[in-house]
Amino acid sequence: MSAHKLCMIPGPVEFDQDVLNAMSTAATSHVSPVFIEKFGSAIELCRDVFMAPSGQPFIVAGSGTLTWDMTAANLVEPGENVLVVNTGVFGDWFGECLEVYGAKVTHVRAPFGDRPSLAQIEEALGQKKYKLVTLTHVDTSTSVFVDIQAAAKMIKEKAPDTLIAVDGVCSVGAEEIRQEEWGIDVVMTASQKALGTPPGLAIMVVSQRAMEVAANRKAEPRTYFGSFKKWLPIMKAYEARKPSYFATPAVQSILALQTSLQQLKDQGMDARFAKHREASKKIKDAVEKWGLKLVPVNREVAANTLSAVYYPEGVKGPELLQKIGAAGIVVAGGLHPRHATEYFRIGHMNVSAVNDSENHHLDKTLAAIEASLKELKYM
Repeated sequence: MSAHKLCMIPGPVEFDQDVLNAMSTAATSHVSPVFIEKFGSAIELCRDVFMAPSGQPFIVAGSGTLTWDMTAANLVEPGENVLVVNTGVFGDWFGECLEVYGAKVTHVRAPFGDRPSLAQIEEALGQKKYKLVTLTHVDTSTSVFVDIQAAAKMIKEKAPDTLIAVDGVCSVGAEEIRQEEWGIDVVMTASQKALGTPPGLAIMVVSQRAMEVAANRKAEPRTYFGSFKKWLPIMKAYEARKPSYFATPAVQSILALQTSLQQLKDQGMDARFAKHREASKKIKDAVEKWGLKLVPVNREVAANTLSAVYYPEGVKGPELLQKIGAAGIVVAGGLHPRHATEYFRIGHMNVSAVNDSENHHLDKTLAAIEASLKELKYM
């Protein structure tokens, strides 16, 4: 097997060895006492990481996209209006998902690399009554960051009955989120980014207000596997340290997740947020010092979990990515359909950000990019 290349894409990220060890276990029953304890602990730890002490966590086998389906199917009824605050392709796709479940979707957009203003969102809210507003905290296609605290405050003032859902796939565990304090009804994520666990788990925490909306809906949810009614008894049972069954949980993935979530709690979320801010600044300062331009229009709208960087003039994207890879580092190309050939993306999450002083992932990545640019006669 070839030597491992450092995975510095915006997910999957590099993982802590204890997390990988937790996943590398022999076959384990999903109703064994050991697993029941770990699953119950993981559910409880989600409340600590999301800062949602009264929220209802769901941990289900699937990608982060499954949390879109669960949000749309359980909280939106056919014909209801949903406002999507769109900062990239993941806003586009979330809108498509909502439409599958019968929602009437309105997008509020900004130019590539920017985010809609609070005034734009407020204007849209004034045009009709919305059941739900969705915000992508960090859109992985653009690396644009949305100030969900300010947005949630405004939405609650302007439309207090409207539910607020945050796609936090590329933010939970790294960007500051105080779900309950900020009045956010749903925060969705996946295991493979800043939560530091291999891919395979869809994770979300739902407010009690949103759980009541789901319980009192008129139409039955247009989902079977993603139904809150099916999964809620499972989550409650495991949290009470009792076995239960609807669909077989991803045992090894949950064992790994519990290990990682405990690490996050032990580190302290504020300390972890700060480490990701430091890592982001280090990467962005370096690439701008080299004369490269970031995709976000300014640092205020730029995420701390990844950096999207335009290819410099005269440098062909595939050649740069190949040379960086040959140096032992994997970064990602562009993702936005209309701009994919114009930029590349560097992930800086989890151990690569938190333990950089020990593993030097950021320094190794910057060195590989700088050497590759020099080889291509840019520097």
